[in-house]
Amino acid sequence: MTSGEVLAVVLAAVISFTLAVVLVKAIDRLRRKDAESEAREILARAQRDSANRLKEAELEIKEKSIQQKAEGEKDLSRLRQELHERERQLDKRHDSLEQQQDHLRRQEKMVEGTQRKLAEKIEDTNRRNDELANLLDLQRQTLHQLSGLSREDATRRLLDMLESDLKHEAGAMILRHEKKLAETCEAKSREILLTAIQRYAAAHTAETTTSTVDIPSDEMKGRIIGREGRNIRAFEKATGVDVIIDDTPGVVIVSGFDTVRREIARAALTKLIADGRIHPSRIEELVAETQSEMEQNIQKYGEEASQEADVPGLHDKIVHLLGRLRFRTSYSQNVLRH
Repeated sequence: MTSGEVLAVVLAAVISFTLAVVLVKAIDRLRRKDAESEAREILARAQRDSANRLKEAELEIKEKSIQQKAEGEKDLSRLRQELHERERQLDKRHDSLEQQQDHLRRQEKMVEGTQRKLAEKIEDTNRRNDELANLLDLQRQTLHQLSGLSREDATRRLLDMLESDLKHEAGAMILRHEKKLAETCEAKSREILLTAIQRYAAAHTAETTTSTVDIPSDEMKGRIIGREGRNIRAFEKATGVDVIIDDTPGVVIVSGFDTVRREIARAALTKLIADGRIHPSRIEELVAETQSEMEQNIQKYGEEASQEADVPGLHDKIVHLLGRLRFRTSYSQNVLRH
């Protein structure tokens, strides 16, 4: 190899090395530029992110402050409403107290007026009593002067007149009492005879479970039965007894174990026959009316029995039970009389 070639080779190597160094530096510079640009971009992105986050934080803080403000206003509104309600209730109570005070004042005025009127009436009454006493004294003095009698003579004559009138009234009263006593004795004697007959004629006086009601004609039987039996069913339902209508002329039989119900049914049927208007509504009306009358009669019988036995002050229920005993018999005797 020649020196020229060697030099060329060396020169080529130096050039290649220089180019490589320059290339490396260029590449390094480019890399630095890329890193700086990337760093700037990252920094810008970080700044944008921080700005966005700051804005979001500010927005969130604003929303929370708005929300807290709304809640505070809501609580304040509720408190105001409660205060208004309490004020309204206090005003209402105050008005009520004022009304009560006005009412009390009116009552006090009325009481004062009543007391004043009462005092005036008492005073007027006392004044009139004094005037009456004075008039009586004046009248007695005038009578003494006109009659020419002393007080003792006038008193004696007045007593003589009263004695004569009392003798006349006493005679009339004695006659009235003698007449009443005779009537009472006659009634008592009849009652004693009836009781004796009940005791010793059991075969003729024993109570049965039936009662008979007289009817004017057999045509009345059909009216009592009614169309398809509705009248007789309504009557039996209202009274609780059985009505027996057979071929016996001129009578209708009322059957039942309860003597009070049987008596009510007998009386109600008698009224229906006398009235002539026999239909379910009229039956219910007359039965209710008869029941009311029977209750009054039972109470009256009980009161008469308590007075006769000299046992006043009995309870109404006991008096009622005593009255019901009038319609019961035991061993052919009337239980109430027994």
